[in-house]
Amino acid sequence: MTEMNENPLDLLPEVLLAASAIIGLLLGSWLPRSRQWLVGALAGAAAAAGIVAATVASFGTAFDGAFAIDPVTTTSRIVILGGTLLILALSAAPLRANPRESEFYVLVQLAALGALMLAGANDLLLLAAAYLLASVPSYVLAGFRKDAQGTEAALKYYVIGALLGILLLAGITLLFAAGRTTAYPMLRTGLADAPGGLPAVGVVAILAGLLFKAGGVPGHFWVPDAVQGSAAPVAAFLTTLPKIGAFAALYRLGAQALAGADVPWPALVAVLSAASMTLGNLAAFFQQDVKRLLAYSTIGQVGYLLMPVAVAGRADLAQQALLFYLAGYALTNLGAFAVVCALPALHTLDDYRGLARRQPALAGALIVCLLGLVGTPPTAVFLGKLEAFSAVIDGGYAWLAVIAAVNTVASLFYYLRWIAPAVTAERDLSPLPIRRTAALTAYGTATASVVLGLAGGPVLALLEGSLTR
Repeated sequence: MTEMNENPLDLLPEVLLAASAIIGLLLGSWLPRSRQWLVGALAGAAAAAGIVAATVASFGTAFDGAFAIDPVTTTSRIVILGGTLLILALSAAPLRANPRESEFYVLVQLAALGALMLAGANDLLLLAAAYLLASVPSYVLAGFRKDAQGTEAALKYYVIGALLGILLLAGITLLFAAGRTTAYPMLRTGLADAPGGLPAVGVVAILAGLLFKAGGVPGHFWVPDAVQGSAAPVAAFLTTLPKIGAFAALYRLGAQALAGADVPWPALVAVLSAASMTLGNLAAFFQQDVKRLLAYSTIGQVGYLLMPVAVAGRADLAQQALLFYLAGYALTNLGAFAVVCALPALHTLDDYRGLARRQPALAGALIVCLLGLVGTPPTAVFLGKLEAFSAVIDGGYAWLAVIAAVNTVASLFYYLRWIAPAVTAERDLSPLPIRRTAALTAYGTATASVVLGLAGGPVLALLEGSLTR
């Protein structure tokens, strides 16, 4: 019998977040309503400590190779935990003295923990467990307000998630049957000798489940209703953090487990990439509700993020492009939602008319973030898109780069539909009430998006390195 000598400190960021969630759950049962913010402060401290731990962690594997620690995991940890800090900041004011304030912070941490485990999963069984951990708290968050819209959002989110979750589990079963193992390094060898049909069906099922977490075609149906019906901080969470874990999992699956399999992974992902960006951008054209517009925007962004996943293992730039794009997208998307959180009274595009005269700093942050989502230099998303375009061209999918370029130009239209009223003169020049913590978050994320774009060279160099096997 072989003795396993595993060090839990290899998973220190995840342990810190889990411990904070458990302690926060206990504290929430004893603290008075006016002191529940302490649970949020504890969550913020755990996320900040997790970022430090992720930065200094050494590469390798943990728990018999089930969890990989490499540039993909490290970058995902930093981005997810940094995004968690921003979500906590956006939630502080609207949740203050809410009877379920501590529960909200615990749910955010558990969902973020699931995304962290997705990012480092190096085994199909851990992938399934991480998927469930990332999903169940998110369903509750979507319906946290307990109003009609929130209940509908949670129900649609849950039903689609349950269906595609079953498909994910079925796909894992099929890959296990074909490869006789669930560990990615051994699965890579096992699938090379398996009949093509069985792994192909399994891959399609797993891809459907992970694209549900990412919010891309064909698992995108929940996104518009769940984002519109949930509170703005929850909408920011749902459109950002689960995506990071899902894309890290997709990249690792394609570059490692399926590298030797007779499965048309690149072509399938490329087609879904084109479908996601096209559907998301076309559907966003005529939206009036700002949260719903950002929901369709995030579906479109999934298409661009799938580009480096399609050429995982086939293009040298794929890993750097994906990781940098994820970081830039997280900052920019959270910045746009931070503006929405800072102006809770504004819901439609027309409501933002005259924003530049009434709240010029917020209008500036909004313009930077929306143009950043288009991919305007010098923002981080611009460099991320440029790297993604280069990766798919190097990987032999120039046609996908052409479709992405056309979609990028088309997306400018609906972002300008939001920017135009914001800079239009308005007779009512009375100042708008704002939530200052959310406003500060918007200023910070908009600035960070530009800074990351300007510092792209050194950052891209840090994202190099092979996956841990």
